Amino acid sequence: MRSLDRAIDVLEVLEDAHTGLRLSEIARRADLHVATTQRILGALEARGRVERDDSRYRAGAALLFGAHAYLTASPLVSAARPILQDLASETGLASSVFVRTGHSRAIIARVEGSDPLRYELPVGERLPLHVGAGKVLAAQMEADEMESLIGEVAPFTTATGVEVTAEGLRAELEQVRARGFSLSYGERVLGSRSVAAPVRTREGVVVAAIQIAGTSESFPESRVEALSAAIRNAADALGRRL
Repeated sequence: MRSLDRAIDVLEVLEDAHTGLRLSEIARRADLHVATTQRILGALEARGRVERDDSRYRAGAALLFGAHAYLTASPLVSAARPILQDLASETGLASSVFVRTGHSRAIIARVEGSDPLRYELPVGERLPLHVGAGKVLAAQMEADEMESLIGEVAPFTTATGVEVTAEGLRAELEQVRARGFSLSYGERVLGSRSVAAPVRTREGVVVAAIQIAGTSESFPESRVEALSAAIRNAADALGRRL
């Protein structure tokens, strides 16, 4: 189990990197000895999970097989697709579903609207949990885990230049939990706006967040009430399918 944990640590380092990394850098980020890291990388490279150019390593193409298996086998992804298609058609905005992995979130399904976003948001993208739709998922955390997240990220500055303190983030997450949805105005990408709601199973367990996102032009203040209602209805509809 220890070897498996170490291999996953190495893979997570490569997943977070946007470029190839040297052996010493991977070892440092994974908090492993260089010799141990080299053995792990060699085994992963032999199975196509890691690729190497000269002295730099990066995530390998074979990792796509696991991602594809998840997307084709997940009941959540299957249930989300028609809901997202209806939501995108109704609102004209990009519609997405996210799941939480630790202190991050990942897009698992997405449908473009008639008014597409001005930035890329591909399926599988790792995104922060403390902004945008991530706040819906963060708001459902147990108190100790929420405090761990807050301590890790706060204070931070949004794309619009607003500084968010630990106290401010804590209060916002409490508000999101109380009202049942989150609003985001340019927190991660300047000029973007979104609204998201938690997806609950029949047992009341939050398993995902569903979001509609647009620009300040396609998502003006006058649409907030209607879009907030639409996203909550979509979240309820998806929850009933699970």
